[in-house]
Amino acid sequence: MLEYRAEFDAEVALDGGGELSARGFRMVIPHADVTEAEIADLLIAALAPQRVKRAEVSDVRIFAEPHPPAGDSPAERVRFVDLSHVITDGLVSHPGVPAPQITAHLTREASRAVYAPGTEFAIDRISMVGNTGTYLDSPYHRYADGTDLAGLPLDRLAGLPAVVVRAVGRERGVTADTLAHVMVTGHAVLLHTGGDRHWATDGYGVDAPYLTRDAAELLADRGAVLVGIDAVNIDDISPAASGERPAHTLLLAAGIPVVEHLTNLRELPPVGARFTAVPPRIAGFGTFPVRAYATVPAEDDRTVPVEDAL
Repeated sequence: MLEYRAEFDAEVALDGGGELSARGFRMVIPHADVTEAEIADLLIAALAPQRVKRAEVSDVRIFAEPHPPAGDSPAERVRFVDLSHVITDGLVSHPGVPAPQITAHLTREASRAVYAPGTEFAIDRISMVGNTGTYLDSPYHRYADGTDLAGLPLDRLAGLPAVVVRAVGRERGVTADTLAHVMVTGHAVLLHTGGDRHWATDGYGVDAPYLTRDAAELLADRGAVLVGIDAVNIDDISPAASGERPAHTLLLAAGIPVVEHLTNLRELPPVGARFTAVPPRIAGFGTFPVRAYATVPAEDDRTVPVEDAL
């Protein structure tokens, strides 16, 4: 099986002024017969949320990269980026939500009386709400008849193609205009707002970034698979919002899981990463912490011209 990349030169005119020029730029493409117009569209999507007035590509070369044979270590071809916060005893993830309590059920010292000489174990206990650390919301979180954690299929949670939307330094609300030119269909849409820089501080929930109603409608209508944000909530939780939660309401009604409290999204490229956030299979439960992470293709020297690979 082959993976295809295009190498090309590009001239980009930005909406509102400014130009970008690239030589020998490389990008993953869906197939070997991709057109210059399709490559230009992919380039525009990769630059989102920056708006592009015009994009022209030239001197296009297509390459094929063979996937590693069965049994090869995935670590030889990808690097892993951890997108989760660490959960510690007493950590406050969300204003007003109880902090987790991590205690020992059986200490190592006490276990020595249970097992053979020289053998000891620690069995620990954690008491916490589901909204702790980096967590995933299933439809059941919002709707009594929605799919719970146990019912979520893995193909909606693991190895998802990701698109990262850069919204750092912009208005608090990520709007439909910001997403208008982003390829979201079939993707995990990860909102990089920079809100994680306030994690575990009193300012984390103050004037925090969020997803607006019109943006949530766009994501649901265009078939996003999952939506994540590196802030305290996907919705506006300020007093002015009056308790409304349109992003949760629209996304979870469409069966789109939501991951909140992500971090390190700055380490991901706009496109090309694969995102995973899998909770335990708990019936009758709507939200639970996840080990969210992404895999990013690693550069290697196995790239060959497509004409030599076919």
